[in-house]
Amino acid sequence: MASEYDFVVVGSGPAGCALAYGLVHSAKKPKVLLLEAGGKNGDPNLRVDGQRWLTFTNKDVNWGYKTTPQTHCAGRELDYSRGLGLGGSSAINFGVFTVGARDDYDEWARIVGDDAFRWEHAQARLKRLENFQSNPPAGVSSKYAAPKPSDHGSAGPLRVGYAAECEADLVPLLDAFERAGYPLNPDHNSGNPIGMSLLISSAHKGLRSTSHDLLVPYPENLTVVTEAPVQRVLLDGKRAVGVEANGKRYLASKEVIMTAGSLDTPRILMHSGIGPKEQLEKYNIPVVHPCAAIGQGLRDHAFVPLVYTRREGSTDRASFYGNQAAMDAALEEWKQHRTGPWTKFATEMAIGYFKSDAIASSAEFKSLPADEQRYLNAETVPHYEVFTHFPIHWFLPGFRNEDLNYSCLLVFLYNAQARGTVTLQSSDPDVPLLFDPNFLAHPFDRRSAIEALREVLRFTRTEAYAKDIVSTIAAPKSDSDEDLLAYWEQTIGSSWHMTGTVKMGKPGDADAVVDNSFRLMGIDGLRVADMSVVPVLASCHVQAVAYITGATCAEKLVKEYGLE
Repeated sequence: MASEYDFVVVGSGPAGCALAYGLVHSAKKPKVLLLEAGGKNGDPNLRVDGQRWLTFTNKDVNWGYKTTPQTHCAGRELDYSRGLGLGGSSAINFGVFTVGARDDYDEWARIVGDDAFRWEHAQARLKRLENFQSNPPAGVSSKYAAPKPSDHGSAGPLRVGYAAECEADLVPLLDAFERAGYPLNPDHNSGNPIGMSLLISSAHKGLRSTSHDLLVPYPENLTVVTEAPVQRVLLDGKRAVGVEANGKRYLASKEVIMTAGSLDTPRILMHSGIGPKEQLEKYNIPVVHPCAAIGQGLRDHAFVPLVYTRREGSTDRASFYGNQAAMDAALEEWKQHRTGPWTKFATEMAIGYFKSDAIASSAEFKSLPADEQRYLNAETVPHYEVFTHFPIHWFLPGFRNEDLNYSCLLVFLYNAQARGTVTLQSSDPDVPLLFDPNFLAHPFDRRSAIEALREVLRFTRTEAYAKDIVSTIAAPKSDSDEDLLAYWEQTIGSSWHMTGTVKMGKPGDADAVVDNSFRLMGIDGLRVADMSVVPVLASCHVQAVAYITGATCAEKLVKEYGLE
């Protein structure tokens, strides 16, 4: 016998948990079921702040996805990790809590014709979820971090903020950027990220935060079921009435809401007969609702590293990462007190978002559609990102212990114009789709990648940074266009910011699948509220956008069903 609920939510990442949180805490207290494909993720060791960079290597909490061989990236298959278990990808991501540009949200509102997505409303929703710890690390002055209380929430269930202390070379690095002409930004989450900032993380007092924290302790009207991978949506004609997970049926009297993300929501929809007709017919899946746009429009951010060994004494990494006994002792301290080196190393970084005259004046930029040029020229939309203090020694093959005294700068490509796809490869609903982000396929993307990397290389040659360089571990051969592009092709990584495969838009838009109320157009009782619907590639690391997406859908459902 099937269990029945008012709402069934599929996926417990930031979008799904924010959606469930908004529904279960509404005045009318509807019965909500949250289904998660993975396990409980209850081991506290999965939440060591300084080890957030390694959690994804645990196969029990990662779907383990890869891209298809990338045509424009030397045929390489790239890591496409997605979180498995309660918390979804917030349980395995790198804990970067960035909100993006106010112009991102205003552009979202313009595309879908709905002011509910404008920045002031999006920010208000995030503030209700956020519990921001605003004190910067010990010894770091307000010159580097001075967030305004009006831009943050302080009473929500999601703890975010600064680390308790930072590595010895972080403030000197901020100073080096400032001396090189890069502005400092006292708060990258104010709606204007432009400038160099001290990073806000989804962690608190040494402990990673995950979206599951929004729901604990569970209210009486919330049921959470783990180890329940959903294979298909149950349909009665053109109405969704529930879902099926491992042969068990879960019914929804009001709505089914998909929050399984840009890679898995399309898979579940396709195996339910909702998707591109030719793909469904190829795998003998009965077509209930042909929709060519599902699985199209995949977008993502990508990055490359610049890595240099530094003068002895200019960083304090080698004394920790080069000493297994020190790391083991630090883990014991973390387990007892949530303090120590695992709450210091690689927990506080600098992050910078910048405009580029070279990108904006390029022929490739000028060939973009007028609306895209207008958006990319908006005041708060950056053209690239720089990220510091990434623990690259865990990721570069053959990294030597003697090189642990190093500095790593990541350069991120923003505003990618290439569109990728997620496509069926099997009639088995448990087989993943094929994921092709199509990195560097668009001329603008290649030009942006070249110019962003060139500008950060120029910074590495400034006196303030270059004076401590001993040798180069990873960098392009030169700053010619050819060598810069070759470096991207050979070292590019995905940021795991997959967006746009079930895109929101206006009825009649050729690429739109859901409307501005998250309803899947053509099927009643079915909504999608995760990164797959977001019609902009936001100027940030996108977990905050996923929280906002789920919270926005909850707000609309509460209003529509009179749950206030």
